[in-house]
Amino acid sequence: MLGRTASSLFWMSRYVERAENMARLLEVGYRISLMPGAVEGHRDEWRSTLLSAACEYGYSQKHKEPTAENVINFLLFDLDNPSSIKSCLMTARNNGRAVRTALSRDVWESINSTWNEFSRVTPESVSAARLPEFLEWIRQRSMAFRGALLGTMLRTDNYYFSQLGNFIERADSTARILDVKYYILLPRPSDVGSDLDVQQWGQILRSVSAHRAYRWFYRDSRYKPWLVSEFLILREEMPRSLRFSYQWINTALEGLAGLYGKRTECHDMASQRLTALRQGSMDDIFKDGLHEFLQDFINENSRLSAAIARNYNFP
Repeated sequence: MLGRTASSLFWMSRYVERAENMARLLEVGYRISLMPGAVEGHRDEWRSTLLSAACEYGYSQKHKEPTAENVINFLLFDLDNPSSIKSCLMTARNNGRAVRTALSRDVWESINSTWNEFSRVTPESVSAARLPEFLEWIRQRSMAFRGALLGTMLRTDNYYFSQLGNFIERADSTARILDVKYYILLPRPSDVGSDLDVQQWGQILRSVSAHRAYRWFYRDSRYKPWLVSEFLILREEMPRSLRFSYQWINTALEGLAGLYGKRTECHDMASQRLTALRQGSMDDIFKDGLHEFLQDFINENSRLSAAIARNYNFP
């Protein structure tokens, strides 16, 4: 496969996943902003959303303080922001169009119709009352794309590169959503792992559609920071966890190795990270610092993405 084809498939899938994850980050900020201010001076939810989305610098170039209206517009519609949902969907569609013949009809129609519908929505039409419904629509469209990918694509290199993009992005997003809680919402590092602001942890679980799964898995109605973190980092049963994502990344890379008869640097990097997640414990993670662990993971995940691009000759 040509490097530019592999790159287009990788980034098409990655940007669709990023659009969904941006919607999830926005929902975290929106839901937490509606909660009573339990800790005065440490309730900067919208700034935390920008930080977690890695969009604070771009936002600061256009706006002063992070207000709800400006942050929502910047993350939803602003084409100057390459990670806005509108930018993500447009870029994903452009990448899909570049490799149209490598996609099934269902995959292409899913991404094309999503862009066509989204492009007709104006910022003025998305009021605060309508925001949750609109974010839910974005998530549903992303899941429709993924369903078409899983249900209609042959298990060839087209499929494996698309899977890589999806789960590299998902792992990044889950780590960032968890970091929202740690980096901004907790007033002191010593409070990590305590019962402080338990309901905020509940909102984190809701943002990844995991609050009911958490209660069923742990047979517990209380949101405990220790268990929430474990669920989203180390549990292979949770489909948005870091471990689950890296299992799929390794599966996709092994599929490419089987097709091409060659393992590369990125295979070893992904395998080492999965082994570390399988052998990891929350005792060690909290001892060394949840924020530090998440930042290290985000950086290593980015390095893996760069290695994939390098090893498979992305332009």
